[in-house]
Amino acid sequence: MSGPLLAIVNPAAGGGRCGRLAPTAISKLQAAGIAIEVVNTATAGDATRLARDAHARGQRRFLAVGGDGTAYEILNGVFPQAATGERLSLGFLPLGTGNSFLRDFTDRGAEYAAEAIVHGRRRPCDVLRLKHAGGELYFMNLLSVGFTADVTAAANRRFKAFGELGYVLGVLLCLARLDRRSFPLRVDDDPEYDRRRCLFLTFNNSKYTGGKMMIAPRASTDDGLIDYVRWGPIGRMGLLRNLATLFDGSHLMHPLAAHRAARSIEFALDGPVDVMVDGEVLSVHCQRVDVLPGALDVMV
Repeated sequence: MSGPLLAIVNPAAGGGRCGRLAPTAISKLQAAGIAIEVVNTATAGDATRLARDAHARGQRRFLAVGGDGTAYEILNGVFPQAATGERLSLGFLPLGTGNSFLRDFTDRGAEYAAEAIVHGRRRPCDVLRLKHAGGELYFMNLLSVGFTADVTAAANRRFKAFGELGYVLGVLLCLARLDRRSFPLRVDDDPEYDRRRCLFLTFNNSKYTGGKMMIAPRASTDDGLIDYVRWGPIGRMGLLRNLATLFDGSHLMHPLAAHRAARSIEFALDGPVDVMVDGEVLSVHCQRVDVLPGALDVMV
């Protein structure tokens, strides 16, 4: 489909930073010859509604202006419908807090993202799907349970105004009240469920979370696989000594850590748990994670 990009702007992203910077960033793209229609969100969930309505009208080119949560909401507005029919493309103006997804491709943030849009760069990207007791969720970065979800919950609820520093403060808070528990699951065709206690489990499509934490250093956005990372029940002092390894990916070398590429994950949970999905914290009863290979194009 030709026609303008639909820019869905979250003015509140990045503690209001997005609202201040978005008009200039979008104007620069328009001055470079990119046709853009702009809509703003006013509350949580607006980007999902706006994307769903636009997709129903035939829109297939979207621009997420905000953080990872804005792209997440857009995905959940257009899927599962976008899994069939005319191909969807998604660009980014990363003006929010985390902006983790783009770090797989660049450390230049909005400048690199704008160049990709102007030059028409795009590549296929997998989409991961969580089936839960209340429906389905779609994401392109990662889903996690345990410590990583607890950190994001603390960062979002207590320290969001501090930006990336908020994630570090969240880590320190959750370290003080360290909780290691079991999340029974089965990977692919394994005969039994893994019921061992752990610090965290993550199911990744890309490498980074929380801005600069490299939880899944071996993940690829277009390999058709879920990058599953497990870190066992490490103690508080052990985690403190190894905390920096979460930022360079070397935590996978720890004897309690494990990594595996998978096509599906099946859960056997007793009820809802807190999950962190692309920077958003939800409480859901997880049932299954699987992958939709190359389900959309990203402008990177």
